[in-house]
Amino acid sequence: MLADAVLAEGYRLTRNRLQIFLSVFLTPLLFAVGGVFYHVMSKAKGDEAAAAAGVANMPSTSPVNLGEVFMFTANLSANGMALVFMLVTAATLYAGDYRWETWRLITPRNDRISLLLGKVGVVKLLALATSLVFLVAVVIHFITQAMVYQRPLTFSVELADLGKSAVIWLLSYVRIIQFTLMALLTAVLTRSLLAALFVPWALGFAQTILGQLMPLFGWDASMWAPLLLFPGLDYDILKNAVEPGLTRVEVAPGAVIKALTGLSLWTILPLAAAIAWFRRQDLSKE
Repeated sequence: MLADAVLAEGYRLTRNRLQIFLSVFLTPLLFAVGGVFYHVMSKAKGDEAAAAAGVANMPSTSPVNLGEVFMFTANLSANGMALVFMLVTAATLYAGDYRWETWRLITPRNDRISLLLGKVGVVKLLALATSLVFLVAVVIHFITQAMVYQRPLTFSVELADLGKSAVIWLLSYVRIIQFTLMALLTAVLTRSLLAALFVPWALGFAQTILGQLMPLFGWDASMWAPLLLFPGLDYDILKNAVEPGLTRVEVAPGAVIKALTGLSLWTILPLAAAIAWFRRQDLSKE
């Protein structure tokens, strides 16, 4: 039943190419194009400064290591732009049947839990696809850097670094799903596509602002209150615990368990609440 729901939602999504482009391809495309532009402009500025100083701008001979693309991709997979565009597609999936009043046509064909989890499953597949496309964009970024600065390419990666990259990628994947599940809960509660788009964005923005004001509340990154309120802070702490230096948040003793608890709750509770409410909902007119 769940597999049927995922296949059905996936098929419906394939008819909306704009949503697939926004969620899967747009952020990696902008990153790749922006990276090329950045390298070209930086090289031009460097050459201009060297010419003004009357010295030769000698290219660096240090190689560009393609083995670093895995950590680079894992660290940036849940960037702000990717979250926003994934939210647009997730909100459309979750609230679309309310918007077009098609729930009453679908619910007789499958059980409600499977229908809702089928939508979540498609969002998970989209998040996975985005990560893979973003990996290609990062490879292009590194190759362009080598070409523009005339540096050799090499590939060297240690097994431990691959393991860290995999853990950080998993954290980024969970962060994307967690953020989009707020759209699911909002869609079920409000039956509104606009609310499903706006509420998670507004909540995420408010959490970011309040996170910057933690000292005013007497909070720090080792206390339960901020780590239960701010999933973005949990995500940063967990990343830094795996690979120190990825974020500016220091990992205090005991903060990892609290951050893991906070991120887990922000992922599980919205899904459980949405399922519970959806099972009781009257969809005869939807």
